[in-house]
Amino acid sequence: MPDLDKLDRAILAALQTDGRMSNARLAEVVGLSETPCARRLKRLESDGYIDHYRAVLSRPALGLGVIAFVYVRFAVHDRAVATRFEREVQAISRILSCHNVSGSADYILQVVARDLDDYGTFMRDQLRSLPGVTSVESSLSLREVKATGPLPLS
Repeated sequence: MPDLDKLDRAILAALQTDGRMSNARLAEVVGLSETPCARRLKRLESDGYIDHYRAVLSRPALGLGVIAFVYVRFAVHDRAVATRFEREVQAISRILSCHNVSGSADYILQVVARDLDDYGTFMRDQLRSLPGVTSVESSLSLREVKATGPLPLS
């Protein structure tokens, strides 16, 4: 982030809080006039600092009461199998994130479900049948203390 100055960081911080903020409001928040603010925002987008904009939906309102962290293990570490696994994981909407990790697991997934019965069915019918999977272990979230927050800009 060496090419980001204080105003660039302020713009990014404000947008992490409210991605729908109008340019006029953004300019006001960061202390710029609208035209220079719009130019900076366009540069931040084109330079790749802003990946995309999206709405954050309410899991409870959508009836998704269970969050599970799933530790997936492979018995054989074959690149082709891992590639197939990753491709299939990306197509499953209830898998919110997937990380290839070091340690005792090969992947950690964050999964949502309506309830425990729904989660059990998902485990049985989908997750355990993915390419390469030989073992899964779940940790269920009892309470979300902090959701995905803004990225640090300092």
